[in-house]
Parts: sequence; C-alpha cells; structure tokens
Amino acid sequence: MRVPFLLGLVVFLACIFGILTRPTGFLAAVWPANAILLGLLVRVPKSACWQSWVAAAVGYLAADLLTGATLEKAVLLNAANMVGVAAGYQVYKYLPASSVRLQQPLALLHLAVASAIAASLAGVVGGIANPILFGGGVIPGWIFWSTTELVNYISFLPVILSAPKLEGTLPDFSGLLARLRQEKRAPLILLLISCIAGAVVGGPGAIAFPVPALLWCGVVYPVFPTAILTLCIGVWGLVILSNGLGDSSSLQLDVMTLISIRLGISLVALAPIMLSCVTQSRNALLVRLQYLATHDQLTDVLNRNAFREEVSRSLSLGMNGFALLMVDLDHFKSVNDTYGHAAGDTVLVSFVRRVQGTLRPGSLLGRMGGEEFAIMIPNSQIMDAVAEAEKIRQSVCSEPVAAGDGKLVRVTASLGVVAVEHDKAACLDALLAEADRLCYQAKERGRNRVEHCGAA
Repeated sequence: MRVPFLLGLVVFLACIFGILTRPTGFLAAVWPANAILLGLLVRVPKSACWQSWVAAAVGYLAADLLTGATLEKAVLLNAANMVGVAAGYQVYKYLPASSVRLQQPLALLHLAVASAIAASLAGVVGGIANPILFGGGVIPGWIFWSTTELVNYISFLPVILSAPKLEGTLPDFSGLLARLRQEKRAPLILLLISCIAGAVVGGPGAIAFPVPALLWCGVVYPVFPTAILTLCIGVWGLVILSNGLGDSSSLQLDVMTLISIRLGISLVALAPIMLSCVTQSRNALLVRLQYLATHDQLTDVLNRNAFREEVSRSLSLGMNGFALLMVDLDHFKSVNDTYGHAAGDTVLVSFVRRVQGTLRPGSLLGRMGGEEFAIMIPNSQIMDAVAEAEKIRQSVCSEPVAAGDGKLVRVTASLGVVAVEHDKAACLDALLAEADRLCYQAKERGRNRVEHCGAA
C-alpha cells in the first residue's frame, strides 16, 4: 500500500498547486497533476494497480473539496482528469520502452499522440461539465478543456518520462552538474538573457525570444534537463503573456487568446526536446560505431589497431614501468578441426573471460588476430608480470571449456612476457615483436608455459 499512498499524495499536492493557478471561471493555468500521474504510472509499471487508481481519485477529490469546491464540481472536474489519464495510459501500454523514456526521435510523436488522445477524451467529459459548472456550451467546453489538457501533458510529461532512476534511488544529476561546471553554461546564460528581454519588451512576440537558446540547449543537454528548461520557459510564457489578457473587453476573446497562447507555448516546447532526442540518438550511434570500430566482434576486447593506440596513449601519460604479454592458445587449429568453428568461438570467448578475471585494474587486453592476444599491464616489474602471466596460464588450463552438445575442450596457452623500467625504454613495435618471439619460444619448449626476458 506504500506505492498507492505515495501516488495519491503526489496527485493531491500537484492538484493543490494547480488550484492555486485557477482563475475564477476558468480551468487552472498550470495543471501538472494529470501528466505527473500518467508519467509515474508509465515509468513505474508496478504502480499501475487498482489501489493506485483509487488513491489517485481520492487525491483529486480531496484537493478540490479541501479548497472549497462542491462535491458535484469536484466529481465532474476529476472525472475528466481520470478519463484523460486512463486514455493516455492505454496508449503507452502498447509503445516500446524507448518511446516511454524518450530515447528516440519518434518518441516525441508518440508523446504528442498520447497527449492528444488523453486531452480529447478528457475534453469530452469537460464539454459535458462545462454547461453545468461554468454555464458555457458543450463544444466550447470541449475545445477549451482539450487544449488546456494538451498543453499540460506536453509541458510536464516529457520531464517525468525522461527523468533518470525513478525507481530505487534518487535521480543522478552528476552528469548535468559536471556539464554546467565546465563549458556548458553558455546556453543557460543566453536563455536567461532572452527571458529577461522578453519580460522587458513584452507582447505576444515575447514567446519567441527564448526559442534560439532553447534549441541550443537541445543540442548541448540531454533530454531530461532540456525538458525541465522548456517546462520552465512554458510556465514563464504563460505568466508573461497572460498578463495582457485583462485588457480584453470580451470574455470570448480572453478564452480564445488563452487557447492560442497555451497551444503556441506547447508547440514551441516540443522543438528543443525533439532536437535533444535527435542529438542524443546521434551521439549514441556515434559511440556505438566507435565501439564497433575499436573492438573485436566476437570477444568484445580491443582489436589490434585499437590496442596499439590505447597502449601508445597510456605510455604517453608516463608509467613507472610496464609489461607486455603475448598470449597464444595452443593447438587451436585442431580445436576448430575437431569440434567445429562454433566450438572454437566458444573457446575464444571463454578464454577472454578467464583472462579478464585475472587482470589487475588498468590493464589492456586486445585480440591481435586469430587465437593470439596481447596484454599490457601498467606499473609492473618483470617478476610481477611473470606472476600475472602464470595466473593467466593456470586459469586457462584449470578446467575444460563446455562447447555445447556435451563437448568439453581442454585448452592451454603459451605466453611471452617482456617488461621495461620506464615508458621510453623502447618503441612499442619492438616490444610487441619481442613478446611475440618469447611466446613462440614457449611453444617450441613444450607449450603451456611462460617465457620472459629481463627488464629493458
């Protein structure tokens, strides 16, 4: 019952906030409760039980009743809220997880569709309630109610859906704070300047002042902070632009102006979030392509070129001695010939996992080709490196590899070890060649052994 209670409490507090922004005769200027409830139900599936729906309904009703609404008004208003949230939840039930978390550009289209469906169905109830509560018509009530709900969903829902680590722990803001501490402050500064300029200049055009800065934020920041910023600017826009509504002589003009303002703000808010989604998807793709270009497809360790580059980069930073190991699996061709290439692949993967289990932090492991691997151990003297090599050799031959279909393949490895006292002792190519020579020397002397030379 803890989750439903917390959900009901969140809804109640969000409703109180919205009620404080509700002008006489209008819906609330800012109503986060529905979007927050929908987002939590979608992000935390275990919360979507009947007890949570009941707790949410109680939260809605309690907020209205405690702030002076009649029971009839509270029931009608919150029937629309519950219908809208239920409709949005049904849409999200059939969407992939990447859309729920706003991890792809198409997720913004899904969000817009879910918000539109939720807002439209809430508007149906609102249209029925409008003549009873406000003395208006059914169609105007549906239009005003739907647009108001749409704006609130589009403004608040991205923040809830993109928020990190909703379950178990507090959100991790360290990445965002690190960006802000370094070179990522400029978009925020421009955003602040544009908001000040909009407040000073005023008028309907002020809504466009923060747009360039928001788009810049969408390029620089992840989706979650971008969604927070667009929400803040949306609320700011409502406050700034709604101040000019009091001069209108007609209530109908006020309503239509308010609808136009809210829709404009919600559509503006979608652009930077969409841009952030595209940017993050592109960055993730580039990271994936970089990983594929530098790692062996089968064993997931560094490939030959990447290993050489990483070792060179490590050496350029300076180390108090290091060791290079060349490792070659013994009689690997016979493994492929006897058990098949699939079994050989299994042996290679198992070998890598065993080696990784013995390596100290900071070591580098790369596949140089076929069954040959290279290892760099930082800050290591020759005897330490030989001991590491012996651990690797023993882990490889300690037990056979299960290669499927009941096949047990016994594997051994030969190792060559070379160590240097400092990073300028010899060039990398010479060290790799020497380690390779020692590895073949181990094979010539009976295999399943370690050969080494003194420190260079």
